[in-house]
Amino acid sequence: MNPMRMRMDPLTLLRDFTIRGDLDKIVRLNGNFRFGEDYTFPCSLETAYRSTKGNRYTLETLVHYIKNHHLKHTEYFQNTLALGIPSVTLPDRKPILNYLQGILSTTDSIEYLPEQPSIPDEPSSHQQHSQFPNSDEIITELESPPLDFISMIRTAEKPLKDRESLLECKNRDFYSVLVAATKREEERQRAESHQRKDGLVAKSRLLGSADDFGGDEMGYDHQTPKPKMHLKIGEGVPIILVPSAFQTLITIYNVKDFLEDGVYVPTDVKVKAMKGAKPDCVTVQKKLSRDRAVTAYEVRDKPSALKPEDWDRVVAVFVLGKDWQFKDWPFKDHVEIFNKITGFFMRFEDDSIESAKTVKQWNVKIISISKNKRHQDRAAALEVWDRLEEFVRSRSHS
Repeated sequence: MNPMRMRMDPLTLLRDFTIRGDLDKIVRLNGNFRFGEDYTFPCSLETAYRSTKGNRYTLETLVHYIKNHHLKHTEYFQNTLALGIPSVTLPDRKPILNYLQGILSTTDSIEYLPEQPSIPDEPSSHQQHSQFPNSDEIITELESPPLDFISMIRTAEKPLKDRESLLECKNRDFYSVLVAATKREEERQRAESHQRKDGLVAKSRLLGSADDFGGDEMGYDHQTPKPKMHLKIGEGVPIILVPSAFQTLITIYNVKDFLEDGVYVPTDVKVKAMKGAKPDCVTVQKKLSRDRAVTAYEVRDKPSALKPEDWDRVVAVFVLGKDWQFKDWPFKDHVEIFNKITGFFMRFEDDSIESAKTVKQWNVKIISISKNKRHQDRAAALEVWDRLEEFVRSRSHS
């Protein structure tokens, strides 16, 4: 008698049929696999091969795998998913293939159930007849096996997603997720930037952020929105004046690049790139540090257009170094101007001393930048912000 037939082990039979090249003789009939003309086993029957995950592979899983092992794992997995068949895991593919093809004689993953009866080497005719019935009897018995409810449940299960399937999903990667998240964050920051540039929003932030100008000392009660007294720097957004002449380094065209981004761009370059008419007012905020950017400033270059009450809001001026810049200003002299307004004079570091000769007589902060080393602009811009914020704090407390 054929020893394979005697053992009635579906895993060993599948290995024998694989080695002989008889896989085409394993035919599925309803819920069973028929091995040639001798044996029939339920498709859901658990074999002795235990996966690395701990469960035993069903006969259906192993038969389908050995007939489709040539497929790449992603294609194989999608195929099993579509058919509702549990798949062989990626780590188990090679060991199972080597065992079933006869390359390995055995493996630690094969665990036979202890209750399987041992087969005597030389059974008597009576024992042989009682323990190993003829093929017709075997088929009859195995076609109506005892109900295995666990196997029935597992056969009905259709796994959709697990960690392995997610990693092996076609045309998907985690980089695209990162790119999408980064894009959403950039759009959010851009939207907030547009809001900060709105003068009305800037004004509301200024009036609603007393902490940045000294908290309660500014005259605000944190429990009531009404101010207790007028701001020392005037109601509204503080004003920074810049020259309208092109011979100065800082103008209304490039002041935003310098103060917000810490980059000096020549005025003529900005004018050539500008679309539309020259702006009458530009709003700037400090974005060069981790401080909350809640204080906004209006930058203007037409002092003659200011109303009397607007002069109370002027906190800084970029000077040309020429007396005529202050013509018709509502102050009696330079001393009064630079006591009430902080002054800045921008120059290239290699300019002659004569260019700053007049300015040195005034209470003005001289800021030097390089003609070519743009990476140094940030430090110069921060120098302006430090001086300006210190001045605003001292003026608010006076």
